[in-house]
Amino acid sequence: MFRDAVLLAEKDLRLELRSRIALGQIVPFALLVLLLFAFAVDPDRGLLSSLTAGLFWIAVLFSAVLAIQRSFAVESGDGIVESLRMSGLDPAGIFLGKALAITLQLLVVEVVLAFGVTIFYGAELDGLFLLVATALVATTALVAPGTIYGALAAGDNARETILPLLFLPVVAPVLIGATEAFGAALGGSSSEGWSWLALLAVFAVIYTAFGLLAFGSILEET
Repeated sequence: MFRDAVLLAEKDLRLELRSRIALGQIVPFALLVLLLFAFAVDPDRGLLSSLTAGLFWIAVLFSAVLAIQRSFAVESGDGIVESLRMSGLDPAGIFLGKALAITLQLLVVEVVLAFGVTIFYGAELDGLFLLVATALVATTALVAPGTIYGALAAGDNARETILPLLFLPVVAPVLIGATEAFGAALGGSSSEGWSWLALLAVFAVIYTAFGLLAFGSILEET
């Protein structure tokens, strides 16, 4: 399973490095979202600073939708999904590989966004350990259901609109938890953020386990 996951993740990341979609489109899009929020609430810098955590994760969430759509758009053409089913790869490995590739892309986006909020919003990145832990766990909690719903939407002709409708309501708790944990870290009260991080971890584990068990059936449906 893990060998197949690494193999598929390498394939997806190699495609992204060649096409430069993530760096050329998703990262600028995420920064543009932050910049537009800055224009929307300026000149109230105090309000902007208090909203930093939430705006950061909204930008990440929108970027996740684009990254997931891109990942499965590649697979939906030329019978590649059928080839994956017939390849003998472990479905759980396919799930992990897709999720790993998307996660790494989002982590790159989040690093860029972290610099963005310091420049646009004047945020000070205190509580660095909690910030990093939240980024890792929350990204996993976004990507695990995103990979499941991305596969489900891949077989639909209206997948560009179906995926957000399926995905965004499900990950609303992740957005809340990540915002609260980030806000606690940025506000210098990291102790209040660890309980939110624990809830994010539970969410991530549940959806990861479900994906590992059910991804074979999901591929058959698509």
